[in-house]
Amino acid sequence: MTLINAGPSGSLRLAPSILAADFGALASAVHEIDTETDWLHVDVMDGHFVPNVSIGPPVVQSLRRYSTKFFDCHLMMSEPGRYLEAFAKAGADGCTVHVEVGGTQGLISDARALGLRVGLAANPDTAFERVAPFLGDVDLLLLMTVFPGFGGQSFMGEVMGKVEEARHEVDSNSLAIDIEVDGGIDATTAVTAVRAGANVLVAGSAIFGHSDPLEAAHALRAAALTGRP
Repeated sequence: MTLINAGPSGSLRLAPSILAADFGALASAVHEIDTETDWLHVDVMDGHFVPNVSIGPPVVQSLRRYSTKFFDCHLMMSEPGRYLEAFAKAGADGCTVHVEVGGTQGLISDARALGLRVGLAANPDTAFERVAPFLGDVDLLLLMTVFPGFGGQSFMGEVMGKVEEARHEVDSNSLAIDIEVDGGIDATTAVTAVRAGANVLVAGSAIFGHSDPLEAAHALRAAALTGRP
């Protein structure tokens, strides 16, 4: 298994969510936006932790043959530990687990042992204090700006206070951590998120739901750059 380097922490990155792409032509959809893509965000839902199901390791393995991008796999699952190895073998480069499922330190250790880049996610109503103790052990903090489960939801601006808290903690302690936001990200909300301190933007509908996904991705990136300090 050869993992793809994520690049330097803190860099502005666009991570289109394949959940919003046409699964019947997934390789083509991913190829179309390749020049404006830093990572590919892979939403994995188990129908238990969230009220929806999506994809698993076989799709990751299939898509890996068509993309050399960093695969940022978001495991919205009640028992992510059972599947970390399968995702690593399938071609995932990083796996993010939710703090709400518990057993966080063990999950971080297991993912690290597999050579994965480790992420920790928090739902909109989860306090920053729940994730703060683990910041020194992870590579990425994902702060959801919608409740996970379905694409196309509206951005929850009230989460920006938590993003600001995270950015302050990361910068104050010189931590090499990416701060990612996911949910309702478009050319307008991307600016808000970046100004609050996010540097990885997950966008699904705003890119793949557009008549010209490549142009949409380009416009989103250009907008986000205006929010950088």
